[in-house]
Amino acid sequence: MDQRLKGTPRSISTIDAEGLARKLRGDLIHPGDPGYEPATRLWNGMISKHPGLIARCAGTGDVAMAVSFARDNQLPLAIRGGGHGVAGQALCDDGLVIDLSAMDGVSVDAKARSVRAQGGCTLGEVDRATQAYGLATPLGVVTETGIAGLTLSGGMGWLRRKYGLSCDNLIGAEIVTAAGEVLRTDADKNADLFWAIRGGGGNFGVVTSFEYRLHPFGPEVYFCYVLFPADRAAEVLRAAEQFVAGEPNGFAPIAVFGRVPAVPEFPPDAHGRLFVALLGLYLDEPGEGERVLAPLRSLATPIADFSGRMDYVQAQSLLDADYPDGLYYYWKSVNLPALSNDVIDRLVTSAAAAPSPHSTIDVWFQGGAMTAGGTGTAFGNRGSPYLIGVEGNCERRADADANVAWVRNVIAGLRQYSTGGVYLNFPGFLEEGEDLIREGLASYDRLVEVKTRYDPTNIFRFNANIRPRG
Repeated sequence: MDQRLKGTPRSISTIDAEGLARKLRGDLIHPGDPGYEPATRLWNGMISKHPGLIARCAGTGDVAMAVSFARDNQLPLAIRGGGHGVAGQALCDDGLVIDLSAMDGVSVDAKARSVRAQGGCTLGEVDRATQAYGLATPLGVVTETGIAGLTLSGGMGWLRRKYGLSCDNLIGAEIVTAAGEVLRTDADKNADLFWAIRGGGGNFGVVTSFEYRLHPFGPEVYFCYVLFPADRAAEVLRAAEQFVAGEPNGFAPIAVFGRVPAVPEFPPDAHGRLFVALLGLYLDEPGEGERVLAPLRSLATPIADFSGRMDYVQAQSLLDADYPDGLYYYWKSVNLPALSNDVIDRLVTSAAAAPSPHSTIDVWFQGGAMTAGGTGTAFGNRGSPYLIGVEGNCERRADADANVAWVRNVIAGLRQYSTGGVYLNFPGFLEEGEDLIREGLASYDRLVEVKTRYDPTNIFRFNANIRPRG
């Protein structure tokens, strides 16, 4: 419990929760209720927490009542959007969880080219709704990801170099503050809060709806998805660098180091082989994409090539199978100013040493529209051309510690090449504290002022936390 919360924290057993239950339109779930165990399972199997109460809210009014209840009873309070955050901050032990999963409404204004989505939505739900009008907003790359955590800490996807981050395309939001107030925030109303929630994390309240700018895109696209032997890594990365530098339409690839899974889609003699993959969505006419990306796909004899024309919604879901519910996940990141030969050699060697065949090292090509956010959002490190994401993914709890150690060792080895900066959606377990959080933000001191104004007692602290003054 944060020491600045006055009074003595109360035990759930001493609190009369029935008054809250009677007021909620949604459900108040207790330990032992039939829905309790499913409600405490997160995407990341590494996380095991046992809240005292779960308020599955049906609307913003429910959220405001639940926040006030937690504040008045001095309960730990966690917020669950999509439940996909790798750090597992969507749950807390013994306190109250505000569960937004039932708040999944999406409303598209095709004329205004905007979409309003409630805080429990996944990006797949938003994509399906907007693609009905041939429109899209930049979101992530796995459809079961919740839009809330994704957007509040930035939001990187295939459209990032063309249209920016998810937070760059946020044009308004509804938020419940620590005082239980429901505020509209945008460029004109509560502008300091609007700046903070675009990249500053979930520190400032419960965002119950997000309003995004939409862009004409889809439905048919061309997607590059080709795997090469890892000994061609330098050639693949250099070719991708050159292509990105000369590509006016914002092609934003990810290069992935990993091992070929033992599944029928790959030739049996390739199973377990170390690969470097190049993935990316072409952001112009699909036929042109097939022609323009052909040189990248023919750099060497591929292990497999899944490139082709497809619907945008399908392209967005291509990586879903690689991130199933219940695996043990631990991810960290570091920004790099360049991909030197030493860095590339280290990436190959580190990928080969991964203790799990599901673990990967990902090279995100940044830049383009990502650099244009400036001081308009709290997202930091916009000038870094590369983000390295190191993903420790394994099937068994017994293997988790080895994968965590591998991730930390890889990141430690890459730090010598970095000028600073991380991505707060790939944060490990936030165990590094304030120094890590500062690296992911544009202006930590400015965020402290916003935090102090809207959450002076740090009720919203299960996140990449920014402590209020005092």
